[in-house]
Amino acid sequence: MPLTDTLSHARHYIDGRWHDSGSRGESRNPATTDLLGSYADGGAEEARTAIVAARRAFGTTDWSRDRHRRAAALHELADRLEARQEELITLLARENGKILSEAALEVGAAIPKLRYNAALALTDHGRAAEARPGMYSMTLREAAGVAGVIVPWNSPVILSVRSFAPALAAGCTVVMKMPAQTGLVNGLLSEIIADAPSLYPGVFNVFTESGNAGAPELVSSSDVDVVSYTGSTAVGRVIMGQAAPTLKALSMELGGKTPMLVFDDADLDVAVPVLAKAITTFAGQFCMAGSRVLVQRGVADELRRRLVAALEAVRVGPGDDPASDMGPMIDESNARRVEQTVADAGDYATVLVRGKRDHALLGPSLIEVADVSAPIVRREVFGPVATFEIFDSEADAVARANATEFGLAASIWTRDVDRPLRVGRELQAGTVWTNIWALTHDQFEEGGFKQSGIGRLNGIRGLEEFQETKHLVHVAPRD
Repeated sequence: MPLTDTLSHARHYIDGRWHDSGSRGESRNPATTDLLGSYADGGAEEARTAIVAARRAFGTTDWSRDRHRRAAALHELADRLEARQEELITLLARENGKILSEAALEVGAAIPKLRYNAALALTDHGRAAEARPGMYSMTLREAAGVAGVIVPWNSPVILSVRSFAPALAAGCTVVMKMPAQTGLVNGLLSEIIADAPSLYPGVFNVFTESGNAGAPELVSSSDVDVVSYTGSTAVGRVIMGQAAPTLKALSMELGGKTPMLVFDDADLDVAVPVLAKAITTFAGQFCMAGSRVLVQRGVADELRRRLVAALEAVRVGPGDDPASDMGPMIDESNARRVEQTVADAGDYATVLVRGKRDHALLGPSLIEVADVSAPIVRREVFGPVATFEIFDSEADAVARANATEFGLAASIWTRDVDRPLRVGRELQAGTVWTNIWALTHDQFEEGGFKQSGIGRLNGIRGLEEFQETKHLVHVAPRD
């Protein structure tokens, strides 16, 4: 049976029930524009209804106190996702546009993330001491309350799980706003979550919107205690302003401009295929995309030749076509935007590879630039475009790498065993890889320096973003 026959219309999931909206949106394959189905298109009303349900569930059930129930629920979600992962992978490739291997990577990584957070739900830490005779102090971790989660369209499965799993593990109830660009994926993910035996109604609520009415409700509502947002730095600034009146906690992973530092002693046979994937994975629509290739002068000519050849060989096609090396951008308007960005860069830089566009299908581009203040270096393109920049020394490489407002991630390529620690300490980035790219571990935190975000995801700190710390002081009664 075609997958679109199993989910031709996606609805919101609020307070343990399915909800439709008066407004509907169409879901289309970005590569072909073929109609895949429709989705309920929500907004402020759905957000408010979900917030009421989440607040009630937090206050009237034992969800926040029963860590064993929370662990069981997260294992149930992992089991359900594992059972339907092939269905979700295919739909993600069709609707989001990422190639099948990338869709499989995204869905596959979400399953252990759920199980890791199930384990965190059973784990606790704090301090206790007899401060002075007869006086005892201890710290306890408590759920913050209702968590608002705002999910981007570029990786909706893994980026939703990355926020809602620790929120649930911490004991929060959740209201999650998902993007219209992946309306059917949202609906299928909600089906997978729905009816998990250990989830009380109202603990987990999901709605989809194409506009911008529901998300601001999550940010401004006094009944939402913490917001986890993944998206652009520009929107992150807006969210900070909207959250200010309630002083709610924010965790935000924002934009990136990842520099890939290739030194003279790097193994180019290993580096070049990874650099090409860093530029083209998810069609460059990735906050950690390798959007800046910084190369030491001694190997610049060789790396330029190899990387140009690698990018020119990339086959761009529909995400669900096994022959595709890179899928389409999310829609034609974004492909046109990136195409224009490359054209504008030609006025002040050298375009080594210019990606050709066919509607939303856009090939990768590589632009050689010397001026670190150039727009193509400073701005997040969010497409399959990278700059090629030459440096002479470690100090020069570090200065160039740190020259933007972003600080999400960086990568160092070298055979020198000491250089990665020496250079890595100087890079203003939340994650620094050596001779690899885009590798994360559920048990280790990730997040941005500078304007790439606040807070951390993954690891114990990812759980703590959804908790409050309470200090209890007990004085023993006198005899």
